[in-house]
Amino acid sequence: MTDKPTPGTALRAGGVLLSALTAPTGASGDRRRLLVLGVVGALAAGAAAVAYAASGNALAPADRAAIETVVRDYILNHPEIIPEAIDRLKAKQMAAKIDENRSALETPYKGAWEGAAEPKVTLVAFMDYACGYCRASLPDLERLVKENPDLRIVYRELPIITNASVGAAKVSLLAAEAGKFMSFHRAMYEAGNIEPDMVVKVAGRVGLDTGKAKAALRNEGADAPIMENVRLAQTLGADGTPLFVIGDELFTGAVGYDALKAAVDKVRAKG
Repeated sequence: MTDKPTPGTALRAGGVLLSALTAPTGASGDRRRLLVLGVVGALAAGAAAVAYAASGNALAPADRAAIETVVRDYILNHPEIIPEAIDRLKAKQMAAKIDENRSALETPYKGAWEGAAEPKVTLVAFMDYACGYCRASLPDLERLVKENPDLRIVYRELPIITNASVGAAKVSLLAAEAGKFMSFHRAMYEAGNIEPDMVVKVAGRVGLDTGKAKAALRNEGADAPIMENVRLAQTLGADGTPLFVIGDELFTGAVGYDALKAAVDKVRAKG
């Protein structure tokens, strides 16, 4: 009867793989380390390597050389596994970042959300009123909410495109506090202009106090909720809008209804 490999033998096998993969290849140090991490993540727990290492408490030099040769030959003959391994590594790293910040991400500011009051699935949307791709994504988000009664969309202002974006985002916080966020949100994108006069006009149209809106636009200070959104976006490595977080996945740009719906369904299926 073959003994099951212990955690110690698995770690030793991983060490052999690491040694084999870190041999000089001509690549830069950072790139080589990334490739090593990706390939080790894909192969270190492989049944063949672990079973081979499990035959004793230590690996003899000949055994070590044999494993190194097998791994090297496999990678050379199947180079397509390297980008796949790197993608998996990046996905795991992103999932860890999202999980670490999940409460902050999924807890809305006041009324800056729509959909289910007690959601099974939460979609977080970082948006900028000057962003055309954000405007293009609105029909997809509206459809998702209508078709998924257990979905909540949490909106987070990320005004990074123009100075006017910041003013519009500040007034959106007033709308969130007044329970008029979605009315203001949709009206701003419909306006197609985020200059201060238009922001005040939209604010009045949806029932906000225009005096408070003007004061918010004059205030040059940084609002804490907006700065928190910037911090969260930076933590996730965001470089533009829209930015969507669903479950453990991050989507950048106007990725379309199908991609967002698939991610929503995946979260729901996990329970």
